[in-house]
Amino acid sequence: MLENLTQKIGHALQNLRGAKKLTEANIKEALKEVRQALLSADVHFKVVKTFIQDVEAKCIGQEIVKSVSAREQVIKIINDCLTELLGSENSALEAKKPLRIMMIGLHGAGKTTSSAKLARLLKSKSDYSPALIACDIYRPAAIDQLEQLSKAEGCSFYADRDEKNVSKIALDGLNYAKETQANCMIFDTAGRLQIDSDLISEIQKLKHTIQPDEILLVADAALGQEAVNIAEKFHEAVTCTGIILTKLDGDARGGAALSMKSITGIPIKFIGSGEKPEDFEFFHPERIASRILGMGDVVSLVEKAQENIDQAEAEQLAQKIEKADFNLEDFLKQMQQVKKMGSMGSIMNMLPGMSGVEVGDKEEKKMARTEAIIQSMTQKERKTPRLLRGSRLSRIAKGSGTQVKDVNALLKQFSQMQKMMRMMKGSKGKRMLSQMKEKMGDPGQFN
Repeated sequence: MLENLTQKIGHALQNLRGAKKLTEANIKEALKEVRQALLSADVHFKVVKTFIQDVEAKCIGQEIVKSVSAREQVIKIINDCLTELLGSENSALEAKKPLRIMMIGLHGAGKTTSSAKLARLLKSKSDYSPALIACDIYRPAAIDQLEQLSKAEGCSFYADRDEKNVSKIALDGLNYAKETQANCMIFDTAGRLQIDSDLISEIQKLKHTIQPDEILLVADAALGQEAVNIAEKFHEAVTCTGIILTKLDGDARGGAALSMKSITGIPIKFIGSGEKPEDFEFFHPERIASRILGMGDVVSLVEKAQENIDQAEAEQLAQKIEKADFNLEDFLKQMQQVKKMGSMGSIMNMLPGMSGVEVGDKEEKKMARTEAIIQSMTQKERKTPRLLRGSRLSRIAKGSGTQVKDVNALLKQFSQMQKMMRMMKGSKGKRMLSQMKEKMGDPGQFN
């Protein structure tokens, strides 16, 4: 969603390339385009006005550090201002057990799936034992959907399909949560296609009944400024403590993310960026700001790697690379580890300078084809690629649904990779590996 904004801001700052110093003239010219980029991304005009004024005030009169270009300095200032706009600091949930969370929002925003995703996240990262309580008695199959998602995530679940009093269902759900020793109760409430008096009345009564610690509004980012207006109305009715911004993987313009905190005063606490259960994360303003400016998000990438990649295997792989003892079996394992971290596109967006690189179905299919080719080989062939000749190549091509030329292309690519690794065995290579390890530091620092 934010890629278009990234490209436009990057283009706006091109004019500062080679500038020896920041002047009022070159800053105003660059920020004029930044303003247009933000407005076209559907960021609220009041937010844009304040943001540009803040950036301009910080840029003018700024001394240029010798080792940093004017463009880089402006990017740093814009990054700081974006972070402040998005919420400055991470807004954590109430740190208490048991924790009561009420999920609210319009129909179609993703409340039910977000409830399950939130339960999964809290269970895996915050040592909670969640219970999901179905309080949507109107939408067909809402209860069944939540029950299926609860089972998939290994969470407690409560519903009463016959009861029509939502407050009673919630109270019975609390009792059930105590019996199952759950210490985090997530109430999935009903939504409407639009805000109406019945919806507001129901969530106000429910709030009074369960006394939630957190009231999280699930807002569809694809709605743009309308999502901001909806947030204001819900906040006025029940005082929301946080926002879950969903569908950030869509093709909408992304203005809601940049306008929400400034206009409503409600912090964004979580974001949903896909259909998979793992496509849900804590909201870190500084990381989103970095992504918008094409600076990547290495911290999130490291965290993803820690969650999904087996550390013992990773260390073993690093040793093989250092010794240039890397075969196709290792290559296959490496690919499978990367796949656990998500799509190639999502990974590329976290790498500095790579957010503009398009990774679509073509690249994903190529990766799948490479995996199929290696899986069609025997263990002996993977470990000794020089055996791959004649009939072996034909058998592998047939088994992977590819052509012999595809197998040969992979072998050529792998041969080049091995040559690079042999070069890394020298003293220069060892210094490079040592520097990389130093920069990575202790993985635990990112927890």
